[in-house]
This record gives sequence, structure tokens and C-alpha cells, in this order.
Amino acid sequence: MGNSILDKNLMKRAEELLTEFKGDDYAFGAEALKKFDRYVNRIGRKTAIITSGTGIRAGIVDLVSASLRGKGYEVLGILEGARQNTPKEDVYRLAYQLVRMGCNGVVAIGGGSVIDGAKAALVLALYGGAIEDYFGTGLVSAKSGGERIPLIAIQTASSSASHLTKYSNVTDMITFQKKLIIDEAIVPRASVFQYDITRSMPPDLTKDGALDGISHCWEVWMGATGRANYDKISEVAYTGIKLIIEALPIALKNAENLEARYALGLGTDLGGYSIMLGGTNGPHLGSFSLVDVLPHGRACAVLNPYYTVLFSSAIQDQLKRIVRIYVDSGYLDEGKTRLEGRKLAEAVAEGMINFFKEIGFPTSLKEAGATEKHIERMVGAAKDPQLKSKLENMPIPIRAEAGDVDRLIKPTLEAAYIGDFSLVPSPKL
Repeated sequence: MGNSILDKNLMKRAEELLTEFKGDDYAFGAEALKKFDRYVNRIGRKTAIITSGTGIRAGIVDLVSASLRGKGYEVLGILEGARQNTPKEDVYRLAYQLVRMGCNGVVAIGGGSVIDGAKAALVLALYGGAIEDYFGTGLVSAKSGGERIPLIAIQTASSSASHLTKYSNVTDMITFQKKLIIDEAIVPRASVFQYDITRSMPPDLTKDGALDGISHCWEVWMGATGRANYDKISEVAYTGIKLIIEALPIALKNAENLEARYALGLGTDLGGYSIMLGGTNGPHLGSFSLVDVLPHGRACAVLNPYYTVLFSSAIQDQLKRIVRIYVDSGYLDEGKTRLEGRKLAEAVAEGMINFFKEIGFPTSLKEAGATEKHIERMVGAAKDPQLKSKLENMPIPIRAEAGDVDRLIKPTLEAAYIGDFSLVPSPKL
């Protein structure tokens, strides 16, 4: 169904956008790891490396260790990074290890969970307290005075873009609820991502990571209506989504296709740029309650078509632009571009579903493995004040205290559970 053609001009524009975003703080693309040396002096001389298996297998740990020692730094230990979804037990373990070793610098090598865990562990090691003290927005800066934690992040997966952002997701594995630290103080002081490293990503991880990138772009773009930086968000999000939709089927057919891997890296990095320009909303909020059954990117992706329909009245400009991506990529016919209102939103949602089917991805929560009890958990989480930022980022007003969660979000989640757009409400602006 899809058309496997990569837009070279769009890839070049993506590179320009990332340079605009991070400047000299970020080395990305071909042979980026060779540039690690330029960042060493941004952290303290008593360092620890927090990593995953990929960092070791790819030889990145050896490269980093040699570079640090060559500049007179002391590598105090190589620590096992956080597991998937960054369980808070792993954060406490890492924080204890960092304190005991007396570290004043960390290099995190891995995917989003490893980097998120390093961020949160450094916060605890530096400022003490419990991890719950930092869930929310700006609570690290309240302790640090705004100084950034001494972290260099080396990404190994096209996914969360944690190496570029102010977010750290941490999960309570007893309640299976994920919560967020949101703070400029946890943005790494420097980042590196050599995109060809992702050739080793298995197909399911490649899919989940890519769809997480689309979710970052699309959720921020949906929530940007009326904002002063709407045009910039639109360009960044459109570019990221188009690159990922073009590149993912190619990468799944041939994991060694370096051009597709490069495009996926650019696209998911633009997802990171997006969430620094705005914020995610409904799908990410729901995903935080699905950690026991679904990878993060998969949970977000499955929810996105249904929230697209819910928000239809507030996102007409976004819909008119994104529908063209799905038409040009072969997932919708040309006639869909002439629709308006809710029908246009349903067409875009249909394009998302067709794309999911093309890559062998679930199209409903039930198909993905969620249960009706997860709906209850997601509704409860939407009412949690510590996750209020997700409601505030939605393109239509959602106030838990006014009953909007039960009136609007609950039926949208029920629609996503069985895969029926007709159950999604049509709220008036």
C-alpha cells in the first residue's frame, strides 16, 4: 500500500532544524561518536557510565571510557542502566551507586529508559529526597537553582529522544503507573546519536520507537492551535512525521538500509524538538497506565487515531496538512483531502490505521492486549494532579474538576478499546 520513497530535501531540512534546536550541544548522524571528545569537559572528572547491552555490544562504552581516561578523567564504574519503562527501583539503585562512588559526572549510553533513569538518579544523588518529590514541572530547578545536571547522553535507539529533552519518565511497578519529571535542569549538557547504531534494533523496537516519534510530533502539533510558535511547531512536526512514515517500512524490510535508519533518527529527534516546543497530551497520558501490557510507543500510537477524532474541531489546519502525508504515502486516496470537520479527522485516523496495518501494528487497545481494567486505570490517571500537564496540553479544554474526563476522555478510550470511531464524542469549542 505505502510508497517507499525518501525525500532527500526533507532530510536536509531536518538536519537544519536539529542544528537550529541544539547547536553545538548535539552531535548527530554519520560518525557522530567521534565527536564525543568535544563534550567531555562539560561534566565533572569523577565519572560513571550508565549503559545497556547495546552500548557494550556496539563498542561505545570502550570508546567513551578511553576518551574520558585520555583527558584525565576517572571512570569510577560502569553501571547497568534502568530497565524498560524506568522502574523507580532502578532509579534508587543507580542513585545509591552514584552517591557511594562520589560521582560528579555521568555518561548515559542507551535508549530512552536508560537515559531517563540516569536523569532521575542524578537528581536524587545530587538533591536527595524521594523520587515523588520531583514529579511535575520545575521541581528540580527549585532545588538546583536551574543548574543542569552533569550528564552527557549517548542515544542508541530511534525513539523517545530523551537525550534531547527535559523529560524523565519513571514507573511505579506496583501500581503500573508512569509519572513524569519535567524540568529544564535535566536536559543533558551534551548529546550524541550516531544513527547507524540503530541497525541492531529488532523490528518491534523499531516500530515502537518510530511510532513514539510520530506521537511526539502529532500530539504537540495538535495542542499548538493558537500558540505564538504554531508555525515553527507545524514545520518541525510535519517534517518529523513525514520522514518516519516514509522511512519505517523501508527499515522494516531491510534493517541495514542506512538511509532509512538515518531518516528515522532525524524524524524521532524532531519528535524531541517538538516536545521542547510544546507538550504531549491524551495518548501519552493514557500510555502511562499501560506499562504492564504495552511498550510506550505502541500505547501512544494506538490511542492517537481516536484522540485525533476527539480533537477534530480544534485542529482543522493540522488535519489539512497531515492528510497530505498519508495520501502521498499511499495510505489514503486523494479525495480525502477535500473533507472537512470531523470527517476529515476520521479520514486522517483511517490513514493512521492503514499505516499500522501496513507495518503489522495493532489498531485498537483490545487487539494490542489491553483490558477493560486498563480503561479504568487510564481514567483515574487523567484525574491525577501530578499528570495535569497532559490535560493542559490538549487542544480542547479538559478540566477534571468539571467532569470532562468522564464525559470526553472515558468514551474516547472505550472507542480505542474496540476500534470504533463512532463512540468518540464531538465536543463543542
